[in-house]
Amino acid sequence: HKANQFIPGNLRNGKVLDIGCGTSPYFLANTSFQERFGIDRVGETRTCGEVRLRHLDLNNFDTLPFPDESFNVVTMLAVVEHLDPGRVAQLFRESGRLLIPGGMVIVTTPASWTDGLLHFLGRCQLVSQEEVAEHQYAYSLPVLGWYFGQAGFEMNKIRFGYFEAYMNMWATAVK
Repeated sequence: HKANQFIPGNLRNGKVLDIGCGTSPYFLANTSFQERFGIDRVGETRTCGEVRLRHLDLNNFDTLPFPDESFNVVTMLAVVEHLDPGRVAQLFRESGRLLIPGGMVIVTTPASWTDGLLHFLGRCQLVSQEEVAEHQYAYSLPVLGWYFGQAGFEMNKIRFGYFEAYMNMWATAVK
């Protein structure tokens, strides 16, 4: 829901790529674009309704399997915390390569201060203990900004904020 709020109508006339979409691509099933694509390390390359899914290990890639400037929007929703932090700048760089001029990247991730709380909630079985155990790094807004800068995004085209009682963060960057 949060990601959909950031997407202007003019960008919905093209393609969206959801990186780390999972085996049941909820965001892609609930957003409006001409074409919808997803990448995740689990599952196989397939079509799920009108959504095209590709298998790719995001911790072990050089380039994303799409041509330059082929997407209007690229999303990474609750994904970067699961990745090797050394791979995030490359993933952001590749996302920028895939965007059309004026296209947008949208990232969400838990706020760094919630890391201990999430592990506690996992032990209490209130959230997925397996997913929380897969978290590689807890991000802050300045660190996300640094990664966008390393990927070549202009700082004046990046926006940040919090949602869900400051427990989660969002960031958008326009190419």
